[in-house]
This record gives sequence, C-alpha cells and structure tokens, in this order.
Amino acid sequence: MNFTIIGAGAIGGVVGAYLAKAGEDVTFVDVNEEHVRAMDEQGLTIETVESEFNVPVKAYTVDELLQREKCLDVVILAVKAQHTEQAVQNFKPLMTEDTVIISMQNGLTEEVIAEQVGSHRTIGSFVNLFADYQEPGLIQYGGVGSMYIGELNGEKTFRITEIQNRLKSWGNAQITDHIRGYLWSKLAYGAILTATATVDEKMADIIDPHDHRVMFVELASEVLRVAQQLNIEPKPFDNWEPKTVYPGHEQRDWSAIHEQFDQLVARLRTYKKVKSGIWRDIAVRKRKTEVPFHLTPVIEEGKRHNLDMSLTETVLEMIMELENNQREMSWKNIETLIAISQKK
Repeated sequence: MNFTIIGAGAIGGVVGAYLAKAGEDVTFVDVNEEHVRAMDEQGLTIETVESEFNVPVKAYTVDELLQREKCLDVVILAVKAQHTEQAVQNFKPLMTEDTVIISMQNGLTEEVIAEQVGSHRTIGSFVNLFADYQEPGLIQYGGVGSMYIGELNGEKTFRITEIQNRLKSWGNAQITDHIRGYLWSKLAYGAILTATATVDEKMADIIDPHDHRVMFVELASEVLRVAQQLNIEPKPFDNWEPKTVYPGHEQRDWSAIHEQFDQLVARLRTYKKVKSGIWRDIAVRKRKTEVPFHLTPVIEEGKRHNLDMSLTETVLEMIMELENNQREMSWKNIETLIAISQKK
C-alpha cells in the first residue's frame, strides 16, 4: 500500500509525515512549489509542543505527479474544501478502479468526491487536530485530537481496516460505521471556532467567558438542528458532546454545558496553535477561507426545512466581509452575535 498526500499543508503534512516516519511509502503533492522544493531537498519538519522531527520525503508539484504516470493507490486528499473538485480532476487520470480517496478535509467534501469518482472509491474521515503551515518545509503541529475513518455505506471492509492500521503511526485512528455523524458534529463545533476568527484574540479567551456561551451554544444548535432533520446523529469527540448542547432552551443543563466548555477551553490552552486556521487565512495569509464551503450547504439545507439559521448566516457574512476588508476583527462582532442569540 502506498499513500499520495494531495495537499501537504497542515493536516496532510502532519499525517503524511508520521506515515513516512513509520516507513510507509508516501508521496507528497502540493501546488506550492517552494514547499515542494523544500520538502524534496531538506525533508519535512514537524514542530510539536514538546519537540520537532524531520523526515526525508518525496515531493512533487501536480504537474510533476502527472508526468510520472504512476497509478495511485491510496490518496489522502487534504486540500481546502473549495479546491476539492479541481484537485480530484487533476489526479483522476492516475486513478485505477482500486484507487481510493480519503477526504481529510473540513466540511462535507466526501459528497463532492463521490460525485467525481463514485462512493465505492471514497472514504470519509473526521480529523480534529490543530496544525499550521508555517513556511516551506515546516508544519507546526499544535495539538493532538481525534481521527475517525469510515466507508460511506458504514461497512467495515478489509481496506478500511488496513488503512486504519497504517494510520496508527499518527495516533489513535479509529473506524466508524457512521462517519457522517462525526462530520456534522465537527460542523457544529467548527462553527464555534469560525466565530472566534472574527476577533484577533486566542480561541480559548473568546470561548471562556460564560456570558459568551449562550451564543456559541445557539450557533452550534443551528447546525445540529439541520443534522436532526437529515436523521444524522452527531457523534461526540474529544471534549465536544453535541447532546449536551442540543436540544433547545428548555432542556439544557447549563452546569453540564459549562463543564464541557471549561474542558474545551482547558484543552485549547494546551495547544501550540492558539488561533484558528480561519483567523490565519484572513489575518496572516490574506486569502479566502473555506468557510463558505462549510456553512453554505448547512444554511441552504436548514432553509429547506424552514429553520432559523440567522446566527450561522451572520457568521458567514462576517467572515466574507473580513476576507474583503469590509469589516475589522473586533469584540463588537461577538457582541453582535450575542445580540442575535438573545432574540432566539
């Protein structure tokens, strides 16, 4: 079994580096030529909270990968959500009937991939880890989280077991028969982290105040209501338990909610990465985020079911305005969201 990492940034870089360190056959592919050259010449360096390691790797640009004309076995797709379709089209000529694509992305990209190559060649994954591309050849690995992989039809196949065994070189990779439950749970959790990107402060410091938490709970609940309409049961991970947050007002146990959020804040404070990747895209890289590709399908599905999606819509609007320099990162953004949540 050989792995091809398409998108050697935060998630792809970290997971691929651990596979390579364990002796697996791994090829890295990225559109950033400087990153490719640095990896090819100096190896890939992963900087963790405690230490760092460097592993020699094979790295190519997309054009170089195609020129090799080597058939692909297991593809780990780790590009931004908005680039999914184009990325698949790029390497599709190298696929065989046995090639499988694992989507290690945020959002609902498994459906996009399945439309391109078929669900039988698509494996879903949930990855909750904090990492950042720092510079060519260097990824900062800010905090270990969870990883679940699963066939879209829920079957426990030979290939999913084999892939799980290889991914254990990264950490506690687990198989699930309900991958969509993890994806929708992460969408709700991710909505909270997305909202923190509207302020130039640490995630933990934004989530910590108790008077902010009603808004964050309402925001996550909008996403979870949509999942309920789709008969998807969101799954818990790390310090996130969707059932504590949702259902609605009259059934909420605020002592349990605050305990969960306190644990989440404590976890975030242990991470080397203290602000979200969305914040970094806007504030540091000055580029478009993948937020519209995460939240728009959720909003549209919610509206089809006549659900109030006002908080999710406002977060999306704020992020897009920040991308276009039409809004400033400010505590006023959180205050606006709190005001909306108080009307619900």
